Amino acid sequence: AAAMAGEALSRVPDVQIDGDGVFKYVLVRVRGAGAPAKDVVRGHGWAEYHGEGRREGGAGLWPGLPCECLGGGRLSHRPEERKIHVYGYSVGFGRADHAVTTEKLKAEYPNYEITWADEGY
Repeated sequence: AAAMAGEALSRVPDVQIDGDGVFKYVLVRVRGAGAPAKDVVRGHGWAEYHGEGRREGGAGLWPGLPCECLGGGRLSHRPEERKIHVYGYSVGFGRADHAVTTEKLKAEYPNYEITWADEGY
């Protein structure tokens, strides 16, 4: 069971964000039974509230893998400049650890300048 959970967890993408613009994001911890947990970043312009991003990034999408929202914030994604800025917080979930989010984004976007700040909403 742990091997299957680990395999299911490995198929969950670390980062899924929209290609351009400013939008809310959530940092979600996905757990596999008997397997290590994995933190993933989800950010979409269509999510009016952070909870929508959490739902999209969690329950139902990965059956059998419990999810916990670690917090949220905002992303400013400017692909033409190859820049992403992480900032702000979620009213409902609190501030995500932007340093963790930044590391995930750097792995996904190695040719980008990625910065973060705790200021702003």
